[in-house]
Order: sequence, then structure tokens, then C-alpha cells
Amino acid sequence: MAGYGALAGWADLIDRINVFPVADGDTGTNLRISLAPLRDPECGKTALLLGSGAVGNAGNIAAAFFVHFVRAREPAELAARSRHGANSAWEAVAAPRKGTMLSVFDTLAASLEAGGVTAHQDLADRLRQTVADGPQHLDVLARAGVVDAGALAMYIFFASFFQYLAGADAVQVPVLESFPGRLRPAGIPQAEGDTFCVDTEIALSTPSAPVRDQLGRLGDSVVARQDRGRLKIHVHTREPASLREHLDGFGRILHWSDHPITSQTRRETPANDEPQGLHLLTDAAGSLSDELAGRYNIGLLDSYIISQDRARPERCCDPEEIYRLMREGQRIGTAQASAVERHQHYRCLVDRHHTVLYLCVGSAYTGNLATALAWKKQHDPEDRFLVVDTGAASGRLGLIVLLTARAVCQGASREEALCLARRLVHSCMELVFIDELRYLAAGGRISRTKGLFGDLLGMKPVISPQAEGVRTVGTVRNSRQQLDLLQDHLRATARADTDQVVLLQYSDNRTWVRKHVLPLIRHLLPQAEIHLVPLSLTSGVHMGPGTWAVAFQGTETGPTT
Repeated sequence: MAGYGALAGWADLIDRINVFPVADGDTGTNLRISLAPLRDPECGKTALLLGSGAVGNAGNIAAAFFVHFVRAREPAELAARSRHGANSAWEAVAAPRKGTMLSVFDTLAASLEAGGVTAHQDLADRLRQTVADGPQHLDVLARAGVVDAGALAMYIFFASFFQYLAGADAVQVPVLESFPGRLRPAGIPQAEGDTFCVDTEIALSTPSAPVRDQLGRLGDSVVARQDRGRLKIHVHTREPASLREHLDGFGRILHWSDHPITSQTRRETPANDEPQGLHLLTDAAGSLSDELAGRYNIGLLDSYIISQDRARPERCCDPEEIYRLMREGQRIGTAQASAVERHQHYRCLVDRHHTVLYLCVGSAYTGNLATALAWKKQHDPEDRFLVVDTGAASGRLGLIVLLTARAVCQGASREEALCLARRLVHSCMELVFIDELRYLAAGGRISRTKGLFGDLLGMKPVISPQAEGVRTVGTVRNSRQQLDLLQDHLRATARADTDQVVLLQYSDNRTWVRKHVLPLIRHLLPQAEIHLVPLSLTSGVHMGPGTWAVAFQGTETGPTT
């Protein structure tokens, strides 16, 4: 759990330096998804979940290692498990290369075989050197001026893992100090157009030897693992349809996904390693789209969505699938990131910025505020990590952060940004329109009896998240009454000036919201800037399919300091 939490905390940086095998900027993201079963290693299904849920090149290679590593039950078993995992990872790659995470696995296994468990700092130094040597083996790394993203991720994982194994109270991984000048990419190669990344799983009907003989001819960046009559394949190809037709001959395709590979737009980074400016951080629960967050350089902290015994970071989930499962009656839950993951995320940002302003989801909803303040007390003597309890969630939180971020982009100082954020806490408002009470009942927010009778009577509550918790604004019986209530509240409380910004949020009802709610808001607030965005999946899981919400700037005022 400590190793995964540290890796996840640095995932954004890992994405940024990803140039091999293609510069698609998703190594950190894919490792967060693929290794998420390590968040709960006591579940009894960790190896199975690792084997079936890996995505991407790095995720599949890492899974080939960890399905063996996680079976160790005491330190004495780590050397043998590491060697088995390293061999498995090398065998999984059709064209393995030194300088990648494969080299890190080799160094780990060799060090443990030589007795490196008791000297975790020596082991960490060997792993660090292996990562630093990567550009000597891969010209693409040398040209871009970075170490390999997957290798860096494994260094962060194992440095943290062995610190905890040795009894450390907290993880301290000096990432930036360990690789000076090698974490700011330059001259990044562009991913080739019209190439697709394919992940598939096949129930084999063909003997294994002929299948493995053909893997190298399937495409580029091939990673394949076979277990219990199933073959998991990751490959890059220009012709996914032809590839699928070819793989049909191997057996029955159980899972298939493909998406075009595109070079990710990297934010500009300075040539030196000095911390940069004021950075805004908030929780993904704030319903800010990745596009808006990227445009205003806002960092997002994920919670996890628990579905079918599998946990995924909320922004890595498919909302359509989650809402479909909920409508089918499957239980979907949420969980906070571990304290280690959150701490490492804070450290990553503080190391890279002069000041980090964390506009936190309201303390009435999660323990995020307490976790952040505890870390600040212990690790922030220079007061560079500023924490504000917004008292908000969902779109109200997103709107507070968005408006503050705009001011920062226009040159606002930390004091000005703090003052503005605190004013916005009192002026930003939100109405959330819930379609069915049974989802609140399933999550324990209301009693099952209340949920059952409420739905039988056609009751659709309208709520407003406040600092002290959720306040019920009203109850309606149909969508027409929902729109009437929204109209009354906007007329009574919304600012009607040219600076008004609205976050209009949808769950699985984007078409309806766009057709019926958006025109109404445009009519009532003709000068407003309206953003149609997905409802935070954390909120959506709690409140259910059919939910929609409107966050806006109200006429209420409050303290300015």
C-alpha cells in the first residue's frame, strides 16, 4: 500500500516524462490503474486482479512482475519472488530493452539475492543508479533529456516499499534531488499518427507455443502474459480491425479495447529545476473537467471508485459503465486515497512550486482537510502549502477553484488568491437535482425505508451542499418542477452580470440536460459563461444516475479575510 501510494502521488510527473516506447504521456496513469489492486493487498484477490486489469505498455509489464511479487508472505521470500517476477516481465515483452523498468526489476532481484533487505538505503541507491543509467541504453531518453518513466515509477515504488518494510514512520523519496536535470523533457518525439493502443484478453483454444511464436508479428510494443488458459495482450497497431480478426483464431476474445495514440500536450517547463510560482490544488470531487483543469493548471486529487471488487482512480473510470452498473443494481462505492498517496502528492507539488494553494473539499464530507493539515504541520515549516476548507463539494467546489485559478493566471499573489477564495466560499452556490432516492439509501446517506417510500411517491429532492453538510432546498415530483425550482432560485439569488460563470453538471443524462436545462440558464442569465461538465463521479456514485446540478455565483456576501 505504501509503495502504490507513493507511485500514485508522483503519477503526474511520471506522465510528463513519458517518451518511450511512444510519447503518449500516460505511463503514470496506466500504472495507477493497473496496480490499483495493491491499495488493498489483504483482499485475497490481488494477484488475480493484477493479472486481469492491467492497461497500457507499462501497466502490463508491471503486472507481469507484481503477480509474483505480491505472493511473498515474509521478507525471506522477496528475493525468489522478485527473480520470478523479473523473469516473467522480461518474457512478457516481445522486444525487451534495458534502461526501462525491466532493468529496475533485475537490479532489485540481484540486490535481494545478495541480502539487500536489511540495507534498504543501499538498495534504494542501486535502484536509483539503474534508473539514472537508462539514457545510456535508450537514445530516445538521451535526446529528450529524461529518465524512463516506467523505471522512475518502479524506483519510487520500491524506495517507499522498503522504507516501510524497514520500519519507517513516513515515506521520504527524494525524487527531484535524485535525478537533477532529468525530469524536464525537451525534444519530445511525436507519437505516430493513426496508431492504436490495443488491450485484449483471450481464452485460448490454440496451444501456447504457436501463439507465442506469432506475438512479435502482431504489431509494436507487444506485451503478452499467459495464465490459466488465458492470454492478455497489449500491442500498438495501425490496423486494429485486422488485428482482432487475426486474434480470433487464437480463441474467444473476452475483452477488447482500442484507442488512438496521440502525443500528449506537455505544459511548458523551465530549463532549470527551481520551484515555480503559485499552484492550485483541489479534489477531483469538484466536477472540474480535465480540460478545464489543464487549461488553468489546476492539480486534481482523485478518490477511488470501487466496482466489482476493483478500485480505480475516479478520473480513470468510464462514467457510462459505472452508471449502467448502478442502474442494474450493482453496488458501487467510493474510497479515499491512502494517506501515503496524498502525502506524496503534496510533496511532489511543494517540491516543484514555490507555493501550493489547496482548496479542499469541505471537512463535513471527507477527512481530506485533516490529512492535509497534519502533513503541513510536520513537513511545511516555510508555510508553502496553504490549505483552505472550502466547505464545498461537487460543482460549488469546482467553481470556487476555477475562479481562483483564473485570478492566479492573471498574476494574483498568494495573499490575493487566498482572499478571493475565501470570498468565493460565501458567494458560490449550487443546486443538486436528484432523480431517485434509492442510490442515497444504498450508500447509507438515508434509510432504505425512506428511499423506498420516497421513490414510490415520486419524490425528487433538491439539495445544496453547505459547509455544515447537505441542506435540502425542496422536493419536487418531476423534471418540469425541477426546472421551475431552478428558475425561481436563479432569479432570486444568481448574479446577472457579465462575470457570471456557471458549471452545469450531468451524470448519465447529458442529452437531456443539454436540451432542457442549458437553454433555460441561457435565457435567465444571457451574459453568463456556461460550462457543461460531467458531475464528479464521486458525487455521482453517492447520488445516482439521473442526477444533475448547477453551480453559480450568488448575491450572498460574507467575510473577505
